[in-house]
Amino acid sequence: MQLISVGPSEGSSVQGGRVRGCFYSGTDDHPIYVDYIPAAKTASEKLPIVMLHGAFHTGATYLTTPDGRNGWAPHFASRDYPVYVVDWPGHGRSPRNAGFANLSTFEIARSVSVLVDQIGPAIILAHSAGGPMAWWLAEDLPDKVAAVVGIAPGPPSNIQTLLPDDPVIIESFKFDQSKGCPVYSQAGETVYVDIDFIRNFWANGPRFPKTAIHAYAKSVVGESAKVLNERFNIGTGGLKLSEPGVVAERPILIVTGDCDLRHPKEVDGAVASYLNADTLWLADVGISGNGHMLMIEDNSDEIASLIAAWLGQKGL
Repeated sequence: MQLISVGPSEGSSVQGGRVRGCFYSGTDDHPIYVDYIPAAKTASEKLPIVMLHGAFHTGATYLTTPDGRNGWAPHFASRDYPVYVVDWPGHGRSPRNAGFANLSTFEIARSVSVLVDQIGPAIILAHSAGGPMAWWLAEDLPDKVAAVVGIAPGPPSNIQTLLPDDPVIIESFKFDQSKGCPVYSQAGETVYVDIDFIRNFWANGPRFPKTAIHAYAKSVVGESAKVLNERFNIGTGGLKLSEPGVVAERPILIVTGDCDLRHPKEVDGAVASYLNADTLWLADVGISGNGHMLMIEDNSDEIASLIAAWLGQKGL
């Protein structure tokens, strides 16, 4: 699909002589909306960063925080990285087609691959259910994915236990961290979560800006049942890698907070071992209280600075 740019009068703003814009990319079946924030330095030679949100979310999680601070997208742009923030197909401002409830992880990854192929080499920064997509992109486009930063990333399904397509059994695993605290989703339906779910799994850490939880909840959207079941490796399973060694050829960083129920240290450590990745377990560097939504928690700038330092160490 041809990359279609939106001109300044159609959704862009000029900031200090630089154009911040938006455009559509992706496949014909599953187009994606992309926010583009240019690097602060006009002639920056740093690689672009493509930011992928997780399930139930949109690219807004990288643009700003619920309590009104700048998000990671402007933070990294200020460090001279051009930034592309994606809305998954059917999320945010990306069109939703009639088959949304059956949208698969592969279809989303394939759509994002069009963008990466157009702008790469690039760094992929992926959160949660965006993780399997990032691993697949690194395998499918090895010359276009220079590095991956996984923020509490879902693993490739190669190293997950295949769970039965049985809602009763899955319910019994709801708080089993070794199995990823899975949630069963009825096939063919769009899934929504309530404020209690948000409090239990995304806003549970002390670093989450609790006064802004209702503003945050308004940003949470419906999700494809298929994407969710694939994330937990339920039934037919999730997105697998054919050659994990290809993925491991590039720098990879996995970042995790100590209050994330679905990402205890041993689980994300297993992903790191499988992909020969570096790890940033925040508690190991004296940062405690972070849950799942690292990019919007009250120390988000501090975490972004640690990621930027790692990128610098890797010459990126």
